[in-house]
Amino acid sequence: MSADQIVVLLVLLFIILSLYFNWVGPGFTFTIGVVVLGIFDVLTPSEILRGFSNEQIAVIVLLLIIGDTIRRSAMLDVVFGKYFKDRLSHKGYLFRMTTLVATFSAFLNNTPLVAILMPHVHAWGKKNKINPSKLLIPLSFAAILGGCLTLIGTSTNLVVNGLVEEQNIFTDFKSLNIFDFTPVGLPMAVIGIVYLVFFSKKLLPEREDVLEDFTKKQREYMVEVRVKTASKLHGRSIEEAGLRSLPGLFLVEIVRNQIALAAVSPQTKIFEEDILHFAGETETIAELINEKNGLQLAQMGMFSKKKHTELLEVVVSYNSTLIGKLVKDSNFRARFDAAIIAIHRNGEKITGKIGDVKLMAGDVLLLIAGDDFKNHYKETNEFYLISKVRDFRKPNVFNNYFLIGGTILAILLSAFKLISLFLALIILLSLIMIFKITSPKSVAKSIDFNLIIVIALALSLGTAMIKTGVAGQMAHFTFEVLKPFGIIGIMAGIYAITTLLGALITNKAAVALILPVALTLALEMNLDPRPFALLVAFAGAASFLTPIGYQTNLMVYGPGGYNFRDFLRIGTPLTVIYLLGTVLILVWQFGLVRRW
Repeated sequence: MSADQIVVLLVLLFIILSLYFNWVGPGFTFTIGVVVLGIFDVLTPSEILRGFSNEQIAVIVLLLIIGDTIRRSAMLDVVFGKYFKDRLSHKGYLFRMTTLVATFSAFLNNTPLVAILMPHVHAWGKKNKINPSKLLIPLSFAAILGGCLTLIGTSTNLVVNGLVEEQNIFTDFKSLNIFDFTPVGLPMAVIGIVYLVFFSKKLLPEREDVLEDFTKKQREYMVEVRVKTASKLHGRSIEEAGLRSLPGLFLVEIVRNQIALAAVSPQTKIFEEDILHFAGETETIAELINEKNGLQLAQMGMFSKKKHTELLEVVVSYNSTLIGKLVKDSNFRARFDAAIIAIHRNGEKITGKIGDVKLMAGDVLLLIAGDDFKNHYKETNEFYLISKVRDFRKPNVFNNYFLIGGTILAILLSAFKLISLFLALIILLSLIMIFKITSPKSVAKSIDFNLIIVIALALSLGTAMIKTGVAGQMAHFTFEVLKPFGIIGIMAGIYAITTLLGALITNKAAVALILPVALTLALEMNLDPRPFALLVAFAGAASFLTPIGYQTNLMVYGPGGYNFRDFLRIGTPLTVIYLLGTVLILVWQFGLVRRW
């Protein structure tokens, strides 16, 4: 064994241990490893930097920017809000949710997709008395299943393609196409969704909502709601209107023609222009802002027409000039570009119209604020910002159609090889900026620089493994161990190693370590390298075993109240199913049994 090979093996060992024990973080881990390879002349400076010029890196950056622009457009919020509004059974909801998520995830970055959907899934579960622990892992797994449908569905697939392009060890295999993943990804997504719909309820724990205690301790606000003119609720009883079953809201009184009706029974009828006083929590009040249920927060006014507003909590300071003033006399809208829509006063019940409430020091105010609020807030000591509850953006129809249509067109042009995916996406991004759908500042915020560093340096690591012969030795060892089990056993072994490694040290690191070995093995066996590249991609991306293996698993880990055993219980059978399905389909698709 040469000195260069020993250095590469030591670097690989360091990377595995550092990622598993989280010594210095993924970006710095790969930086240290590649710098060591540079110091010992295993890699030249040009070989280290070559990964940053890889086209797949640029594609990942462009997809992150476009995906984040779609997320901020509020279009997905509108789609999901309408899609999940119907009353469904648990299985019916799981089927609809997982199918929709998998479809979107095939073309959009699944991390922001899961972030957008988590509040919708949590709200549906709360409304239907189903704990989030029964819903959030299926949400993450559906995003993973969908991401495996196309080349651009997950950055892991693009990392594999980047490694293939970087190694360039085959004369007739330069890169993977967008839909090369679909023959395996589509049937496995269908099987995975069926598995989640029929088995997740039994396999997932019945955990109490970890947010429930927090919700119970939330500030309870007095909020004023108006029944809109020509509202569908006009003439209905409280019970018929569903106002007795609003989660997190309690109807205190109705004000009609300046007269307060405090004794509100379920049979009490409501009429247009009635003012309803609720005691409610922040999240529930936030839901009222966008609901099209015939009700309107009485203090919203012009803010209901603004394209961008925020729901904020502030506390009145002890030296504020607002103290002692009525809300309606505080000139709040003109001074701060915000409206007081609810008030919380600790230990004291507030009644009557919000406009007639006299403000006191320590009052917590729930504000609906416009874009100029931040500038006004910096210049005042009247109150202090506590938290931002929710961000509201009205969807722009032209922007939404342009974003979706442009993304679909870019994918189709690339799929039919009329233009490269990179060029199609850079043109789309240019047009998005020309039409001011996004701004240069937003573009910069959309880029995950740590991810780019990891991927670019992982490509350099793959070069070192091929260059020094380490990949060849590992491939030969793998072949000798798995040879007795035939081609199916060899591919199953590669899949198992990759997915187990990915479950421990993240999937991108796993594919960076295993792909050079798999490609070298295909070369030694004189077989088509495509199924081996796809195999490693699926094994890395389809990460169901642990919360640390994939970013969306980590996102639902805390909110669902899960532990590692929960992921193993539901993820192990799905991993075995995915392994068998992927290997058998690839072996059949590429005729590997006949060729070896």
